Amino acid sequence: MIELQLDRASSTTLVEQIARHIEVAITEGALQPGGRLPSWRDLSAQLGVARGTVRAAYEKLVDRQLLVTSRSGGTRVVDILPPSIVPTIGSESRNFLPPDASYRSDDPLVFQMGVPAADAFPATLWARLFRQAVQTTALRTGLSDPRGLIELRSAIASHVAISRGIECSPDQIIITSGFRSGLSLALRAIDATGKKAWVEDPGYPMTRLALEFAGVNVVPIPVNKQGLSVQDGQKLAPEATVAVVTPGQQAPSGVTMSQERRIELIRWAVKSDAWIVEDDYLAELHLSGQPSNALASGSGADRVIHIGTFSKTISPMVGIGFLVAPLPLARRLIDIATWLGSPPNAAVQVALAEFLREGHYLRHLRRTRRLYCERRGRLLETLTKFGVHTAVPAALSVVMPIPEGFDDQNIFVDARAAGLGPAPLSPWFNGGSCSPSGLILGVANVMERRIERDCRQLLTMIGDPLKNGGYGQNPLVISGLIDADN
Repeated sequence: MIELQLDRASSTTLVEQIARHIEVAITEGALQPGGRLPSWRDLSAQLGVARGTVRAAYEKLVDRQLLVTSRSGGTRVVDILPPSIVPTIGSESRNFLPPDASYRSDDPLVFQMGVPAADAFPATLWARLFRQAVQTTALRTGLSDPRGLIELRSAIASHVAISRGIECSPDQIIITSGFRSGLSLALRAIDATGKKAWVEDPGYPMTRLALEFAGVNVVPIPVNKQGLSVQDGQKLAPEATVAVVTPGQQAPSGVTMSQERRIELIRWAVKSDAWIVEDDYLAELHLSGQPSNALASGSGADRVIHIGTFSKTISPMVGIGFLVAPLPLARRLIDIATWLGSPPNAAVQVALAEFLREGHYLRHLRRTRRLYCERRGRLLETLTKFGVHTAVPAALSVVMPIPEGFDDQNIFVDARAAGLGPAPLSPWFNGGSCSPSGLILGVANVMERRIERDCRQLLTMIGDPLKNGGYGQNPLVISGLIDADN
């Protein structure tokens, strides 16, 4: 039902008030194109007015080409809004757009981060495994294990031992619905509310928001070519009780934490009785060389909570991640998961377990690494061809500077409206309005047959770089995160 309040003492008629409320709901996106409105009878009963009043308001909006009526379909918002109606996205709300806000699309977009290649996943094989899993689990009527199914936890334990060097038992693994749910469980288990946490700067904006929503005091710590600076962390927040890091491939820079920095971080955690939350972001998709082992794989692993997910390698739609914790903490996590969480769908868990056990996942990773490396190189070549000589590779992305005076979040909104999915760089930094601007172009869904067209379409939104002072030096190079010839 439409929520609106009428002012019967106003000089504006009730008909105009109702029409205005509905028009505002349409322009603000609360009523989507094609969306159905309540019948005259239902809305008049809700508002306490005559049916003719609601009918007259609807007819006004039909005349304004905002609504359409039919005998079978009732009253609906038009599918295509007239040019005079522009959905409002205020500058204030733009500042809070997440870098992966294009998740609202069911289909992956060109340049979108955080989604795997749509054309690389063995969909037919997955569909077969999932159908079999549905049949297998259809008659399971007992209570589900809050940790997740044992067959999936066992398969993950075997996988992380081989690919990430983590020695753990299935009892140390909790199946989650992704990184966010894993982080939420971890923060509750270590009682982080009201305490300080180190986070990477630049770093994933949604991690900062998640910590703030959990009541954790976030302290941004600079990242350099070796990873998060432990020395800076000890200066800025020596009393911190948790550090959230992406040592495998830091985002957005792609930096891998050095062995020296890993040792330094572990020593800090042991000495301070603190916890390290390891976001294993893209660590399995290194495009050059072998990925380093996880922080949770060596000495000091009893201070590390390892969070992994299959959303970047298989699909966000699968909705499965996992958490590996030291055994004493795992018992606490099980208690929390029992009362405050629930494992993902059983059929998806069974299908993923088979996908891992039969070796399909490792073969899929091998194919996608090769594919992403080719697409990243082709994207860099195309940008150079079009005059962008200072774009640099960063993990599964290319970071592109924009001319001075352009707002990367405005470009993001315009690109999203055009069906492209680059992410703005500035929200990854903690400097507010002083943060460097740029665009992060994901490479997973860059297609050879249309790459020049897509790049040209994106660059057209910026205009002639010569007239706009050129693209300039890359913000990650200026920040000292990566070398110009990276």
